[in-house]
Amino acid sequence: MHRNFPYYKLVQLLALTRLELLSCLGIPGLFLYKNFLTDAECDHLIFLARDKLQKSMVADNESGKSVMSEIRTSSGMFLNKAQDEIVASVEDRIAAWTFLPIENGEAMQVLHYELGQKYEPHFDYFHDKINQAMGGHRIATVLMYLSDVVKGGETVFPNAETKDSQPKDDSWSECAKGGYSVKPNKGDALLFFSLRPDATTDQSSLHGSCPVIEGEKWSATKWIHVRSFEVSNRKISEGCVDENDSCTHWASIGECKKNPTYMVGSPDSPGACRKSCQVC
Repeated sequence: MHRNFPYYKLVQLLALTRLELLSCLGIPGLFLYKNFLTDAECDHLIFLARDKLQKSMVADNESGKSVMSEIRTSSGMFLNKAQDEIVASVEDRIAAWTFLPIENGEAMQVLHYELGQKYEPHFDYFHDKINQAMGGHRIATVLMYLSDVVKGGETVFPNAETKDSQPKDDSWSECAKGGYSVKPNKGDALLFFSLRPDATTDQSSLHGSCPVIEGEKWSATKWIHVRSFEVSNRKISEGCVDENDSCTHWASIGECKKNPTYMVGSPDSPGACRKSCQVC
């Protein structure tokens, strides 16, 4: 990867855009794009998600299954890729910003944090082989803030190399003081990489969402993989088939709904797991 790694391209663009290099987490770094979304776009994403929220899940490190955990107490839902013109526009903008192909991205997840809700520090790369089979590791995360938060709700990076050099006053929560932190401001987008330029996992990418102390927090996350997360240019197979040995397992842990582009597909580009998702 090395010099072709998107991090280096982003560094070259820092002076040309509203992009700000916040902190070296090590390599690859942490980037903030001010006003990446308009207020109208933020409100629209919240509108699409508000009546479809469910308890957030986490991936079990051993089995890869989505399970409930007190580590993550928010609620959320997944939009469909290119669900409407606004969603498609945001996805196109993310691909242009990150220099990563749009087909490598998962469907966007909208999250809602109420008073006291949080997500303990975690990695976005996978520990299990099941999830790695779909597009490989998550290489990058784009976290978009859809609302302001009165207090709390910061994104904290406990392992950041510069965590001790960031000044913090009483406007920061105690949780945020435990690492390099970013306050949620409506419209801003945060980009960080979970893999280093040599494709090894980066432990400095450990991150969490601090508890909301006052107000509420809305955010949208786009995870981007090393390889394509879509099933493209596939001809419709005769009969009803799965094209991956893991389809049955993926369907059992809810991937048909979470990742419909890969699992189910569309009439023009059928998914890899149509049989297990019972759509044929």
